[in-house]
Amino acid sequence: MILKSELNTRNKITAIGALAVPVLRYSFGIINWRIEEIKQTDRKIRKILKMYKMHHPKADIDRLYVKRKEGGRGLVQVEAAYKEEIINIAECIKTK
Repeated sequence: MILKSELNTRNKITAIGALAVPVLRYSFGIINWRIEEIKQTDRKIRKILKMYKMHHPKADIDRLYVKRKEGGRGLVQVEAAYKEEIINIAECIKTK
């Protein structure tokens, strides 16, 4: 629904980061995700972005995940979010 809206590209990427990624992050502590499933989810996101012409098929993939201030698009990489969330959970368990 975000990609179908009339928002500009910057606001669409921000909306994805604010609405879609937290749903995945919440599930990381509950569901046992395999790394391959996480990578497949990242690929699926890039494929959908290409379908809605938000990312050129031959453009650099890494640029999607670089912060906007550094010249990228600012999208949150699902694999990096997964690793960060698992580390946070492990630290919380270790402190208790």
